[in-house]
Amino acid sequence: IKYVLAEINSSGGSPVAGMEIMTAFKNSKKPVIVLIRDMGASSAYWAATGAETIFASLISDVGSIGVSASYLENVEKNKKEGLTYVDLSVGKFKDTFNPDRPLSNEEKQLIMRDVNLIHEYFIKSVAENRNLNIEEVRKLADGSTMMGEAALKNGLIDKIGNIYDVRNFLAEQLKEEAKICWQN
Repeated sequence: IKYVLAEINSSGGSPVAGMEIMTAFKNSKKPVIVLIRDMGASSAYWAATGAETIFASLISDVGSIGVSASYLENVEKNKKEGLTYVDLSVGKFKDTFNPDRPLSNEEKQLIMRDVNLIHEYFIKSVAENRNLNIEEVRKLADGSTMMGEAALKNGLIDKIGNIYDVRNFLAEQLKEEAKICWQN
């Protein structure tokens, strides 16, 4: 095994998981190549930035450098159904994110404090891992995705391509035929 190839097809998820995978890619003893299929967004893109080389198709969705802590609130639904929420918690913020009561302004500020911190860590990671100017990344960090061609132009990926292009790239690097072994 001379390279690690990771296939990503995800709209994201936990920022902690994205950071952990990014760190694993960066600390790999073998060079890591990522192939973004339909989507490499949010924490999935964060993970990808730890790779040495990132491929995506012309029409892959890439990026979504943003953070969300949104959730559904059930207060009105509960009222219609005749349900009453009874708070039996200790600690001012212990019941934060309970969908059966509205968030207080203080809770919203607390959550947004953390959302903003995670967003800043995400921006810094992308800038560092992709060797981009942090202010340029900040301009891209509006939570939107972009298709592969725009991602290439903005430095979020290295190459446009599919699995066959990855195989050819590896063959060039290895100066021999590249055999890709998939694990499911």
